[in-house]
Amino acid sequence: MDSSQITQTIIDTINTIVEQLFSSIDNQLYSVLDEITFIGPSILEDNNFKNIFGLNSSSGILLIANSLLLGFLLYFAIKYLLSHLTYSSTESPKQFIFKLLLCGICMNFSFFLIEQFLDLSYNITLAIQNIGINLFNKNISFSELINTINNKISIDSSSINIFSIDGLIKGTLTLSLLNLVLSYSFRYIIIKVFILIFPFAILSLSLQTSSWFFKSCIKNLFSLIFIQFFVSFVLLLLFSIDYNSSEIFIKFIYVGGIYALIRANTVVRSFIGGISTMISSNFSTFKKF
Repeated sequence: MDSSQITQTIIDTINTIVEQLFSSIDNQLYSVLDEITFIGPSILEDNNFKNIFGLNSSSGILLIANSLLLGFLLYFAIKYLLSHLTYSSTESPKQFIFKLLLCGICMNFSFFLIEQFLDLSYNITLAIQNIGINLFNKNISFSELINTINNKISIDSSSINIFSIDGLIKGTLTLSLLNLVLSYSFRYIIIKVFILIFPFAILSLSLQTSSWFFKSCIKNLFSLIFIQFFVSFVLLLLFSIDYNSSEIFIKFIYVGGIYALIRANTVVRSFIGGISTMISSNFSTFKKF
């Protein structure tokens, strides 16, 4: 066997391995990506999560929050007493009691409130996606996107040549979407964390010194949910492209679209702030420690 045959055998082996990898990713990851990106009230349907949150005021997180309510009352009582000794200004007891009762009621109905917020945001997402269904007769989703990429711009996952321009583009898209899965999985978990601390955020409104916690929690939660609106618009734009397999420009537009999806969190944070879900940036933070 001469050197050219050996080289071709190595190339064929590499292409076969890459084909199997890309096929596995195409068949398994993209449907999962749709589930973890477009979040609705179904995220609350896990029974274990409900038990952690608390089915009533005497269980789970709600039990701790209601215990803190008494702690806030004791804190204000001590602060109000000391204000007479130090002649410092403080809010009236009637005003505080009213705020504490209101926060206590909202706190115990926080599961219902967050459920309605997620339902509203999910309906907005569906409305954006329905525009694509009505205009392009396509489901605005990641699974539909990868089918479009494979079928419409001449990237065949069953016969990939990783050393060709199409193979390189396909590899870039696949690795980028794998990055999206990791990033949006992290976002999914962080959203659940903010849901769990939402009762404490409501309770923090009862004190002026702790009200910042509510503002920060709501800002971060809204920022994380807003990402799916941005993603829906990017997908809608990608599906609106007039495909022409002979134009390499279109293929690079798709790469740019996927990069925009990866940077969605950064774009949203630049407008309304919030927490970072970028895997790379979080790894960089860990390395500093």
